[in-house]
Order: sequence, then structure tokens, then C-alpha cells
Amino acid sequence: MSEWALELRGIDKRYGAVVANRGVTLAVRAGTVHAVVGENGAGKTTAMRIAYGLERADGGELAIRGRPVDIRRHSPAGAIARGLGMVHQHFMLVGPMTVAENVALGREPRRGPWLDRRAAERHVADLARRYGLRVDPTARVDQLSVGEQQRVEILKVLSRGCDVVILDEPTAVLAPPEVDELFAVVRGLVAAGATVVIITHKLDEVVDLADRVTVMRRGEVVAELEGALDPDAIARAMVGRPVTLAVPRAAARPGDVALDVRDLYVAGRGADAVHGVTLQVRAGEIVAIAGVVGNGQTELVEAIAGLRPVRAGSVAIAGVDVTRAPVRARHAAGLAHVPEDRHARGLVLALPVADNAILGRERECAGRFGLDRGRQRAIARGIIDRFDVRPPRVDVPAAALSGGNQQKLVVGRELTRSGLRVLLIAQPTRGVDIGASELLYREIAAARDAGAGVLLASADLAEVRALADRAVVMVRGRIAASVDAEQLAADDAVDRLGRAMTGAAP
Repeated sequence: MSEWALELRGIDKRYGAVVANRGVTLAVRAGTVHAVVGENGAGKTTAMRIAYGLERADGGELAIRGRPVDIRRHSPAGAIARGLGMVHQHFMLVGPMTVAENVALGREPRRGPWLDRRAAERHVADLARRYGLRVDPTARVDQLSVGEQQRVEILKVLSRGCDVVILDEPTAVLAPPEVDELFAVVRGLVAAGATVVIITHKLDEVVDLADRVTVMRRGEVVAELEGALDPDAIARAMVGRPVTLAVPRAAARPGDVALDVRDLYVAGRGADAVHGVTLQVRAGEIVAIAGVVGNGQTELVEAIAGLRPVRAGSVAIAGVDVTRAPVRARHAAGLAHVPEDRHARGLVLALPVADNAILGRERECAGRFGLDRGRQRAIARGIIDRFDVRPPRVDVPAAALSGGNQQKLVVGRELTRSGLRVLLIAQPTRGVDIGASELLYREIAAARDAGAGVLLASADLAEVRALADRAVVMVRGRIAASVDAEQLAADDAVDRLGRAMTGAAP
């Protein structure tokens, strides 16, 4: 068996004028955890998609388990046949089907013309036992937590005989307890003989898990690290300068109530997703909503933003009742909203950056004969410059930007609205690198210091601690705990919040 599970040599990839990969060379040793890190747009996901056959390289060489691969004809089917699989950041599961049915999809064991359900369930149970993956083969996927769904995706890869597994941003949607479980799974995979490649921005994951690290910047490999890993050194290699996520700011001096939510009920699927939530956010403070994904935070934020109907209760912005008001009226009252899903709610991917920069702000660009294109481009260029959106062009479609640059575009658009009173921001740094996170933290804190009330929904407890003046925890649609500034600053704050998020006493 080859010493190397995966080798890329001199990989080049361009998208028009944009260079995604330039001479990328890296080697993943069999039976190890290898991290590929870098800023958004650094080219790390592109390189791994080329390895998996989802993208075609313009040049270079590829080998899997020591066997050369023709990059001109490489495909996911070919990668899987060679033992390499990939778990994507956005899961590809069929919700109404069971775990066993999802794992067997396309390769169903048969008893005559019918699916042999018991054989499929036995196969999943055997795999789960072998690799230490806790999952019920008979459970419906749409009733599983996000962490459990991720385990199903890993089982799908393993069931196809793959022992080289690429995980793309694996903790982006996980709560802290689920992250710990994932780390245990990764260690179990390696102990059972597998090789794991992790694409990530999160340096704590790298330090905790990786045996070796490849750092990419602007399409090129700039460092290879192994042994005792220093997160500060990795961050410097990623960004090209020292980085800190500590936000220097004075203690909050809350003013009048900017956002007032009273006894709010919001319908979910078949039952209320939000149950009688009451909270206030004052001007000049950041209030965080912490919670495991799926506990009503999304529905609460979208109801406040006007994207979901309120079944009962009220929402007021700066004293103006907007409970039944349309989105435009909420904007007029001073609300800005950075949605959790930037693709579905925040951007029109096919439109250029210039058009996305004024979504919901078209009146600011109104001219005598329609849209003032000069004013529109000026707004877009202001956002690009202030928020370091790359590539710095107003004419490229939003789909051509990396996830982090898409997020900077959305945050920039919302934070530069005139008359900002309430900033509603959900998962602001999900899938965003450390350099972009530093910039976004600074801008969110600046909005608070300028007098806006900020409601931050985040499953990242380090983010909650870095930004929030106080926090509430949502569990099953209700506020289960409140944490003040002093408690947030305590050494046990992350443990306290983590326990509350799982339904235990804080």
C-alpha cells in the first residue's frame, strides 16, 4: 500500500480571469488527519473538489492511493471506485426516508423486486458499530439533529468502500456538543484505518485533530505544518498578518428599547416553532440568541424580519408596531437583516454584485428615469472597499464569489443602510475564515457603538462571548436561560451556555 492516500501535484484551475488554484501541490499521508486551511477564496475547496472529480483541473497531476488518475476524465464515480469520498458542507439527504434507505440509495439490497430493508439496516448498523458512529438505521432523516444527519453522510461515504474521506467545513452547522462527537468520530475513523482530510477555517479544529496542515492563500500553497501546531502561526500563514478575534470596545451603555418582542408565537411544521418568547434589545447593546440549530432561532429571527407570519404576540422597532407590517415597512422603521442562509434569503446568485448591493435599497438609487446606475455602482464599490469583497468587481455574478465574500457583501449591504436602528444578524461567520471573521466582528461592534441595537443569533459560543453584552439560550422554541455580561466573561461561560443549549441546567 502507498504511503500517500492522496497526492496533488502542480494543480492549476481558472474560472475566466479568476485564478482559483496555481501550482497546488500537497500530499496526504495514509492513516492520518490532514487539514487544508485558508481564507475564503483561497482555493482549498476547489483543490479538494478536483481531487474528488467534481471540478476539472486545467493542469497538474493527481494520484489516489499511489495510483495516477487522468485528471481530464476524473469523476466522483471514479474517485469512489478508488476509495475516495467527500462529505459536503450542505448535506445531500432525502428527509422523508430512513437512515438505512439514504445510505443504500442507488445501491439498494434486493429481495426479488423489493428493497431488502432488513439487509440495509444490518449493513448500516455494522458500519456504525465498526467506526463508532451512533445512529439509528430506522430513524427518518428529517427527524434527526444536524449532527446525526452528518453521521449519515459519513456512513454513505463509508458504505461505498471509501477509506479516504474529505470533510468540507464539517463543523459549520454543529453545536459544541456535536463538534465533540464529530471529533470522536474522526479519531475513530483513523483508528480503524481510514484517512481524513478536513477543509476548515476553524483553527481550534486544526490544533485538536490534525496531524499535518496545508495552508493556502490566494490559490497557492504557502505553508505545510506538522507536529506541535501553533494556531497563531497558522492564522498568520492564512492571512499574511497577525489576527485577533478579540473585539476592543467599551462596556455597553444601553439606551432606549430598539427592538421589543412580546409573547411571540410562530408556527413551524405542524406545531409552534416559537413559544411565547419575550425579549428586548436596547440601542447600543448586542444581545445574542444561542442554541442548537433547530430550536426556533431561525423562525424567531425570520418572524422579526417579516419573512414568517406571527401567530400571536407583537414585534416593535423603535416603538413602531411592525407585527403585521411588510418587510419594506420594517426597513423604513430602521431594521437591517443579515439572514442565516445567504443563498436563499440574502442574494440573487445570478445577478452581479452591483445589483445584490442594493437589494431592498433600490429607492436609494432612484433617478428621474429609473435606476441611477452611477449611484448603484458607487454603493457597491463602497461596500467592496470597506468590507474587502474579492474579487473587487461590481460586474461579476454573486455566484462567482466564495462563501465568505458573499457573506461580506450581504453584511456590508445591511450595515450601510441609512437610518439603522436594529441589526438582526444570524450566524454571521458560518463558513467564513478567520480574517473575514475579524472584519465582521469589528463592523458588528461598530454598529453597536454607533447606537444600533443588535440581535445576534449564533450557535458559535466563542462568537457569542466575543460579541455579546448579554445572551439568551433557546431550547425547543422557548428561552431556557439568560446570561448577563458578568457571566459571559466568566471562565466557565462556554460550558454554562453549552449545557443550557442541550437542555441541561446552565
